Amino acid sequence: MIGVFGGTFDPVHNGHLRTALDVQEALGIRRIHFVPLKEAVHRDQPGTAAELRCALVQAAVADQPGFAMDDRELHRHGPSWSYYTLESFRREYPDEPLCFLMGGDAFNGYLEWHRPYEILELAHLVVMQRPDAVIPGGALKALLDERRTDDAGDLHAMPGGRIFLQPVTQLDISASDIRERIALGRSARFLLPESVLGIIQQLGLYQDS
Repeated sequence: MIGVFGGTFDPVHNGHLRTALDVQEALGIRRIHFVPLKEAVHRDQPGTAAELRCALVQAAVADQPGFAMDDRELHRHGPSWSYYTLESFRREYPDEPLCFLMGGDAFNGYLEWHRPYEILELAHLVVMQRPDAVIPGGALKALLDERRTDDAGDLHAMPGGRIFLQPVTQLDISASDIRERIALGRSARFLLPESVLGIIQQLGLYQDS
């Protein structure tokens, strides 16, 4: 089973890495692809070039078995629609289950995404959420009621189509806070891997944020 974790990763930090590890261990995912977005769709555009963000992710995952940096979005024109990203993964892994990792806030707006129902034809959704998260209502609740499973074995048994709610370690870390700290000359140690911080310091990233 393959995991797909997209994001701006501007920069990648320990919150991203710890939650991904929680999911990997809980669900038995053999490899999680971290996919830096070239052009964000549902949030502000990243201020750092995609190539640099890929370098930061590569440094972050280099020593973690089962984690991989995936730069496929750099080679595609236009916005980074999740449907097309997952379509490319499905071509690469035609028979293997795919798990698309997303946070609880992103899931709450999922039905506003581009081709949300078709995404579920390509992959499972794994929603990384707080243990006390509130289940959404309305049409999203109806979708969740139809597609939810609490059995990780169901994810391994079919290529896609199910929704799994996975509690994860809650680390109150945000990329925007890290950028602000660096811009103010404050330390970002212990918020992100030392290898990532080293590149940021070497290149002088975020000092003018």
